[in-house]
Amino acid sequence: MAAPSERLEWSNATAPETNLNRSVLTGAEIFLSCLVAEGVDTLFGMPGGVILSIYEALPEFPSLNHILVRHEQGAVHMAEGYARATGKPGVAIATSGPGATNLVTGLADAYYDSVPIVAFTGNVPSSLLGNDAFQEADIVGITRPVTKHNIIVRRAEDLAQAIKEAFHVATTGRPGPVLVDIPKDVLLATAEFDYAAASIDLPGYTVEESFTDADLDTVLALLQEAKQPVLLAGGGVINAGAHAEIQTFAERFHLPVANSLMGLGGFPTSHPQFLGFCGMHGQYWANIAIANADLLIIAGNRLGERQTGKPDRFARNAKIVHIDLDPCTLQKNVDAFLPVQGDIKNIFQQLLAKTEVLTPYWEALDTRSHWFRTIQSWKTRRKNQPTLDGVLTPQYVLDRIFHHLPKDAFVTTEVGQHQMWAAQRFNLDRPRSFISSGGLGTMGFGFPAAIGVQAAFPDKTVIDIAGDGSFQMTLQELATARDHGLAVKVAIINNGYLGMVRQWQDKTWNRPSQSRMTSPDYVKLAEAYGCAGFVVERMEDVDTVIRQAYAITDRPVLIDFRVREKADVYPWVPAGGANEDMLTEE
Repeated sequence: MAAPSERLEWSNATAPETNLNRSVLTGAEIFLSCLVAEGVDTLFGMPGGVILSIYEALPEFPSLNHILVRHEQGAVHMAEGYARATGKPGVAIATSGPGATNLVTGLADAYYDSVPIVAFTGNVPSSLLGNDAFQEADIVGITRPVTKHNIIVRRAEDLAQAIKEAFHVATTGRPGPVLVDIPKDVLLATAEFDYAAASIDLPGYTVEESFTDADLDTVLALLQEAKQPVLLAGGGVINAGAHAEIQTFAERFHLPVANSLMGLGGFPTSHPQFLGFCGMHGQYWANIAIANADLLIIAGNRLGERQTGKPDRFARNAKIVHIDLDPCTLQKNVDAFLPVQGDIKNIFQQLLAKTEVLTPYWEALDTRSHWFRTIQSWKTRRKNQPTLDGVLTPQYVLDRIFHHLPKDAFVTTEVGQHQMWAAQRFNLDRPRSFISSGGLGTMGFGFPAAIGVQAAFPDKTVIDIAGDGSFQMTLQELATARDHGLAVKVAIINNGYLGMVRQWQDKTWNRPSQSRMTSPDYVKLAEAYGCAGFVVERMEDVDTVIRQAYAITDRPVLIDFRVREKADVYPWVPAGGANEDMLTEE
């Protein structure tokens, strides 16, 4: 099996190009040299007392673009956005104590969503560890539950190996975050540096595949028997770079394809076989198709409860084939008829190779045509479009944002109602073009993630679909975007509420409580930060302002869309319900 790090072009592990011409380097210089050797071009961070040696050495490494954040949580979310848009590991750096602990939410977010992040923290001198020193925190202990691997480096001689191992773990197998903690004295000490000689020694860490040839034959046999199959493609398809194989496989077997939230972009949304987004707030017809499927092939999805609804009723009429690289995901939440563990790209390449020599199976496709007509009838009946009565609705705003969006753009989202409306309306065809917080559901994620994407692709349109609640959690990063000339667009769906909280309170509790909230004047806020700002309250102004915002390329843009206060997200599967029992607007 080819590990992901072996597939990515960024991995080079060669001698770094720097302004240094010495073999004996300080720990800080070794740290930065390792980043260059790993192909890192951008890092997101904020200086602090114990890591000042790194910032002293940074000018000697001109290939490293350092983006100064306003809060360390912003740094790790920016690294997530960068990683998810490029497929390369994102890098964040923070000082000790509160600087390090401010990374924890982002690390947990990356852990849930399988994002390759390498975070570096400084710590107090080794002699003071455990003595309650100023700005000391046991960040290795704190982050153990939310990282794939973490380590405190005790000697400058060990830095290169620790960093090489960190990038290896973050990018192989199921991707995820790794933390490397470096005490101040290690950064100041000196050691011989030879990155090519640094070895990877991780006993017990392996990336293996257990699927068999017989498993693949069974998958193909099930496909030939199925009358109403569905393929559900999750974020693992994107991580594996398997989107082309998935599309070819779906076309060859005439399969309707649904995406999870994290899988959006892994199958072209314009493709006639695309069902849409499925799950708690997914497309009605996608959920109903899965509920009525006789075969469900799941690729790269951990099947959390927001995806499945009531687990024992999820796809209960189907034989489930669950394909995933992570063996811990298989048989965890949903019992599969056939669990298949291995690299998704490799598995589908082998499945496709087998179909070249199969006895023709096209007889089944007439039945598939009937299945697609049935799905289309569900789709025709349930469009989930709000009535347009002259009041600006969030659904209309998002429809127009996506209508004008360039096809090579990137979309990030915050977390809440706007996130679900955006997922329902997402219309780009490329993998890595939709970036959202799935497993942890982190409010404040989308804007710094968009900055990370824009840093990787400065010439592309990047837009954050935001709620007025989420955006206010990380809006200070407007200064970061402005200072670095990153023209991120932010569309604020401003309804004056914590919208999803208010919806749940209205529908499932007795009263709304503490979900009403106010916002600043976003136009004045934008101007205060040196950004462009617009406010839109009428339907007739929506298209004009969106076009103006997309045309601005020299600074960030905020658009305050003043929408209907109490619009609700539908479909909606109430907690504990099955997906086919979803509530609709009717």
